[in-house]
Amino acid sequence: MAKGMKKSISYWSFPGGLENRADIPAVFAQAKQLGFAAVELGISDTGQLKLETSRSECQALARAAKAAGVEIASLATGLYWAASLTASKKETRDRAVEMTKVMLEKARWLGTDALLVIPGAVHVFFMPDSEIVPYDEALERSRESLKQCVKFAEKQRVTMALENVWNKLLLSPVEMRDFVDRFRSKRVGVYFDTGNVVVTGYPEHWIKILGRRIARVHLKDFKWRFEGDVNKVRGFAGFAAGQAWGTMAAFCDLGAGDVNWPNVMAAFAKAGYKGPLTAEMLPPAPGMLERTSAFMDKLLAM
Repeated sequence: MAKGMKKSISYWSFPGGLENRADIPAVFAQAKQLGFAAVELGISDTGQLKLETSRSECQALARAAKAAGVEIASLATGLYWAASLTASKKETRDRAVEMTKVMLEKARWLGTDALLVIPGAVHVFFMPDSEIVPYDEALERSRESLKQCVKFAEKQRVTMALENVWNKLLLSPVEMRDFVDRFRSKRVGVYFDTGNVVVTGYPEHWIKILGRRIARVHLKDFKWRFEGDVNKVRGFAGFAAGQAWGTMAAFCDLGAGDVNWPNVMAAFAKAGYKGPLTAEMLPPAPGMLERTSAFMDKLLAM
């Protein structure tokens, strides 16, 4: 088994998890039964675990995880899509900063030392009405917003793990590396997602360049297929009018896409990564958790 790496699963991968309504202790028990050693929890503004959840309630969840025989790998959230660290409105950025501090504290109460942080966005593709922020301004706002959280993260002993998500920002591993290094803090790192980079690059390249900066890992796979002349593609009407060439692409089961898993696992080993490997499989579907668990066993045996 890959030394030190723990087999982890996202709370969002369970039915009702993405809506933050799945019973958390029940998810811990099911994860253990499926062979996972850890669970990444999700926090929202409503539901099972939210910004208003008390310290005693968080500690009760930590005890429930221990009783089930799993760890809480990290804390994730989708709240940044509505309150971005790079928003043009200062009050929105201020809200995102305060929200980050609240979640850092919640993470500590839960007994984990990593919070997934979306560092902002130039544009959010699945929110067509979201603002478009000039790239250079987004970088500067992200840096200034995160700077306000660094000392608090250090005090909580929880790392802000910046995800390479589809936000049209921090698009290369070199840029991500240099962005993180400018904070000069061990509590600013990277939440590296293997599937998110397939559209523009290779996960093993990112892992090599980011190295010790990787605080947490999401395992996803992505299938990138070139279709050629779209006028000859039958049964698909989603291409833009007048388009001559096209592709079809999607996230998929681990092992069914274009991620070169032997290269990825070798890169993690060379980088010295020893943290959780959290499969983030969306949306939940029959048999998906079982297939994911079985494939991760193969990965960890590499």
